Amino acid sequence: MPDTTRPDGTTRSFRLGVAGPVGTGKSSLIATICRELADELRLGVITNDIYTDEDARLLRSAGVLDPERIRAVETGACPHTAIRDDVTPNLIAVEDLERDFAPLDVVLVESGGDNLTATFSPALVDAQIFVLDVAGGGDVARKGGPGIARADLLVVNKTDLAQYVGVDVPQMVADAEAARDGKPVLALSRHDPESVASLKEWVLAMTKIVRGGGHTPVDPGPMAPHSHTDENGVMISHTHAHSH
Repeated sequence: MPDTTRPDGTTRSFRLGVAGPVGTGKSSLIATICRELADELRLGVITNDIYTDEDARLLRSAGVLDPERIRAVETGACPHTAIRDDVTPNLIAVEDLERDFAPLDVVLVESGGDNLTATFSPALVDAQIFVLDVAGGGDVARKGGPGIARADLLVVNKTDLAQYVGVDVPQMVADAEAARDGKPVLALSRHDPESVASLKEWVLAMTKIVRGGGHTPVDPGPMAPHSHTDENGVMISHTHAHSH
């Protein structure tokens, strides 16, 4: 697999972002990727939380990687701010990880839980996964939004719970495919070996494409006005006028 390098000749990893609403299983998905690929790829992880390093601690406790390869960024602001508006803290964390464990094949960057408009700046990641889960409702996928429409892969997660929440997974996937104009959608359960194998295959294929120079990162475009709740349940409204 050819190396992607910076101008100074040092090895640069494939940087893969993972975003999605709170509770959709982003950390679990990253743990699954690490568990499946740690013997095939040299991996690192950057997590984002507003005021804590809880996601990083959970991943370290899962034992899926050397704990030193899992690092936390405390954003101190809305999660999307650190992945698309001012990516500096995350970019520094990624580059530090790449330097300390060179050469790394893939660095996974996990966004804090946000809403359907959350996407990564192409200045931070080369490709991105957006995660929904069936417990959020079968209608979420057809509502669209930048995260659903523009991510390189959309994951409909926790499909094993569909029977308990009354969600028709094939219909949710069909709605997601319609909203994404043909971009890939994966119905995933960490308890389903076939879907886990499909996730592994996608990561390996995208790693090869990116490292070979065959992929252009998605520009997230302007962010629409939106509202969401913070960790204390307080509603916060935003209007962004950023361009990239």
